[in-house]
This record gives sequence, C-alpha cells and structure tokens, in this order.
Amino acid sequence: MATWLSIGQFARATGLTTKALRHYDSLRLLSPASVDAETGYRRYTQDQVPDGRLVRRLRDLELPLDEVKRLLGYGEGPALDDALIAHRRRLEARRMRLQRQLHDLDHLVADGKDAMAPKTDTGLDAEQNRAAGIALFNYVWTLLENEGRTEDQDVEMVHAAHASAYHWMQVGTAANRVRSEWQCSRVYSVLGRGEPALWHARKGPVICEREGIGDWDLGFVYEALARAHAVAGDMQESARWLEQARNAATDIAEDGDRELLLADLETVPQAQA
Repeated sequence: MATWLSIGQFARATGLTTKALRHYDSLRLLSPASVDAETGYRRYTQDQVPDGRLVRRLRDLELPLDEVKRLLGYGEGPALDDALIAHRRRLEARRMRLQRQLHDLDHLVADGKDAMAPKTDTGLDAEQNRAAGIALFNYVWTLLENEGRTEDQDVEMVHAAHASAYHWMQVGTAANRVRSEWQCSRVYSVLGRGEPALWHARKGPVICEREGIGDWDLGFVYEALARAHAVAGDMQESARWLEQARNAATDIAEDGDRELLLADLETVPQAQA
C-alpha cells in the first residue's frame, strides 16, 4: 500500500512550502496523489518525494516554472542532463554580464559621471591604424588568391576585410574607403554571397560621387557592382554595370591601370548566349 503523506509532511520531506505546493498543484506541476472530496485535504505518496525534491532544486537554480514542468517529464537520463547543461550555459552568460556590470559600476563609483561616456578610442594612433589597414588589406589579397582556402580561412578572410576597412575609416582618405568597400564586396562575391556583396558594392558610387573620385577607382566600383549582381543572379543588371565599367576604362589615365581593369572584367560571370 502507498505511504500517504499530508501536505505538511510532504513539504517537510521535500523542502517546499505548503503555499508553493498549492501553487504547483494549480499549475499541474506537482499535484497530490489524492484530494479528499469533502475536506479538500491533499495527500501525497512517498514515491512523489523525489519529484518534489527535484522541483525544489530546479527552482533553487532559478529555472522558470514552465521549464521545471517540462524537465520533470524527462525523468533521469540524457534529456534531463542536456537541459541542465543548457541552463548552466545561460547562467554562465548571466554571470559574465553581471561581472561586466560590476566592473562598470566600480568605475562609475571611482570616476564619477565621466565613466558613463562610451569608450570610442581604440588606443591606436594614426600610424598603427594605417599599418593595420595595409597589412590586413594585403592579407585578404593573399587569401583571395589561395584557391585551396579552407572554410576557416574563408571566415578569416571576411573578418580581415572588415577589420581592414575599419582601420582605414579611422585614418584613410575617401579613396581608401572606396577600396575597402570594394574589397569587402569582392570577398563576398568570391564566397557566393550576393546580398552582402551588393551591399558593399553600392557604397562605392555614393562615395565616388560625393568626393569626386574617378579614374580606376570608379571603374572598379562598377566592376564590383557587375560582379555582385552576377553572383546574386541578376545577369541583366550585371551586364549594365559591365558596360559602365568598360566605358569608365576609357577615362583611366594610366595604361597599366586600364589593362588591369579590363582583364578583371573578363572574370565577371556573364549570361550564356
């Protein structure tokens, strides 16, 4: 026969309060095994004690009630373990946020209201930003030319292109910004990602028009748009920008720069006749 426990006895056995038990019953989280129809007395069994103790432990860990109810249905085993590991990761993330907030609070107490101002200085001087921009730009070229790139190197190439653009934004000219956007677009085109390739390619004409930039920079801006549209599958728009790029080539002063652009245009995917 089952060993019956009153709500008070069950509360003492599990570490839960009687108020919590009544609440859990209303949520169908942990209901008594029997309720007297006349008196309303709740009775639990000894077999329910482990579930009651698990509920208390999970609540002590600040799991929400709907999550506790879900986990209670798992019983012991891998599913419960996986759920608890996931919750541990959430707690770890919360701990890190709290540590950062405590750090900021300490600085606010020590430094006053000036500590609330966002930190915009990276600590790099102009020469360091310029050196980083050049090094990263050249490194991206090395990766672009590597036909045997790994997936990790593809990811590295994306981040390096954006990092180079960031450093040039700190110290570069408008031409440097145009070339940075061009390189970001080229990276995404090579990776077959049309949307971000177009996003960066479209920055080029805006900067060129605003700053009066022409010559080979403008020609390669049109090349980037032609390539990005081709990658995105819009061959008609790609052809339009290819024509713009070829026209711009006639205005390039140096023969070597013009030949470089025209050679690059031959590598833009084109619709089959």
